[in-house]
Amino acid sequence: MSTSRSLPRTAVRGVSLVASFSAALLAGEALAQHKDVPFQGGIPVAPTGLANKSLGNGPFEYATGEGQDIRVVVVTKELSFPFAIAFLPDGTMLVTERKADIRVIKNGKLEPNPIEGPKGYFTGTSGLPGAVHGYMDLVLHPQFAQNQLLYLSYTKRQNDKNYGAVARMHWTGSAVDQVKDIWVSDEYTQGAMPIVFGRDGKLYIATSGGEAQDPSSTAGKVLRINDDGSVPKDNPFIGQKAVRADKPGTAAVEFNPAIYSLGHRSSLGLAVHPVTGEIWQSENGPNGGDELNIIKAGKNYGWPIVSYGRDYPGQWHNSPPTHDGYEAPVVYWTPAIAVSGFTFYTGDKLAKWKGDVFVGGLRQGEIPGTGHLERILFNEKMEELRRESLLVDLRQRIRDVKQGPDGLLYVITDEAAGAVLRIEPK
Repeated sequence: MSTSRSLPRTAVRGVSLVASFSAALLAGEALAQHKDVPFQGGIPVAPTGLANKSLGNGPFEYATGEGQDIRVVVVTKELSFPFAIAFLPDGTMLVTERKADIRVIKNGKLEPNPIEGPKGYFTGTSGLPGAVHGYMDLVLHPQFAQNQLLYLSYTKRQNDKNYGAVARMHWTGSAVDQVKDIWVSDEYTQGAMPIVFGRDGKLYIATSGGEAQDPSSTAGKVLRINDDGSVPKDNPFIGQKAVRADKPGTAAVEFNPAIYSLGHRSSLGLAVHPVTGEIWQSENGPNGGDELNIIKAGKNYGWPIVSYGRDYPGQWHNSPPTHDGYEAPVVYWTPAIAVSGFTFYTGDKLAKWKGDVFVGGLRQGEIPGTGHLERILFNEKMEELRRESLLVDLRQRIRDVKQGPDGLLYVITDEAAGAVLRIEPK
């Protein structure tokens, strides 16, 4: 006869609780290593196991989700941390480098001598906290064919402080002259600074920095100026005052007249929608919450009051994540991909991608070596339907993407051996 018997329910429950408690203790011990994640300047120090992968010589071939098979050709990989691409009417490509010069690629060949314009300032390592970029965005005047004017955003160093600036330059065919600053920021404006001409002929400047809700500061705004640097008379905040939304109860402050929109964290790209003419902007969140926004006159986009991201130590920036009361993004990313330059594809060479938006990503989920290109498909109302990650295996930081006059896509990589990649049909 068996002498075994079942334990009373209370005993079983007690054993179960002891086991669960023991398991929790063991799990806590196993996770204890994550309490020692190193931080620098309030940001977790990123792992480097996937970073610094050399780019092969190519070409690279890919099948993609829409059946648009592609070949990726390396045009050059002799640049140094390139930042932005601009195409001249004859197909010549101008590429800015963060060390404050411009490189020329003509007929698919990189010319040996860089072009220098205004004196730019750069320091630190691109992608790490504290990096300051010398030359940034470069755009052509809407009447470039008549006036040969270029506009450059760059970091200007004066009196031991950094300022964002926009310089106007005349293209001679092989160099620039008649260099003149048409706009200089206040001292709180830091970081990347994309620029674009709207269909209204005005120059839009997207800034970064810590005073995104301060009406008097140029930081964290989209600004709108004339091509000579003066302020348009129809800007939305001229002559107005407001209390900072992030500091209720303080005195009202007069708006800087150049402000077009406010509440932006860190802008990396600007582009004009090819059909509607709307200004779109790409913006980095903190740890998540990257955005694509449609910029509207006089609107507040919420930073630092609202975000869909987490702060770097891990907690939600605001809980629950929301954009209530402020302009919401068209697209957002959590985890972040560190969105950079972007473009609307309107060509016929990559026919299955016509109408899609292509967005550069510098890294995903705070992991270096995970940069890639993303393709986003929208419906006719510009509502997102799906997105696809491209060039992931190259493990390059994608800084900018532009459609060339040949109807192909061109991508630059933010690397010490920076590359220009051409995406063509296979």
